[in-house]
Amino acid sequence: MRNVLLDTGPLVALLDRSEKNHGRCADFFREFIGRLFTTEPVLTETLYLLNSTIKAQKSCVEFVLQGGVTLVPQSMESLSRAVSLMEKYKDIPMDFADATLVVLAEEMETDEIFTLDLRGFGAYRMTRKRAFKVWPR
Repeated sequence: MRNVLLDTGPLVALLDRSEKNHGRCADFFREFIGRLFTTEPVLTETLYLLNSTIKAQKSCVEFVLQGGVTLVPQSMESLSRAVSLMEKYKDIPMDFADATLVVLAEEMETDEIFTLDLRGFGAYRMTRKRAFKVWPR
């Protein structure tokens, strides 16, 4: 089965119909067959960006609780690796949520990500210099 990582931008766009990328993210999600995975920092970042209403935040948490995305917690090793990546990509810069997604990609051995951050995920590399396949296109 296809495993794809979910970044903050598309999650916000899926939940906020007024977001300019809502249509293309909703189209990708509707046609997607596989499993989505994300990290706790991505969830936190998303909830912060949806802070306008409790309704939007509740929808986000319900999306996770109903299995729309699998939430993967960080280990001590993944936290350490995330900090190393943030230092490596400080010129881009790489934020903590992005770093945890790159670590998760390495751990899961997947190179696909559902993101709107083309600058970051176009530059980030996993171990062995593997680039990401970014969705939606």
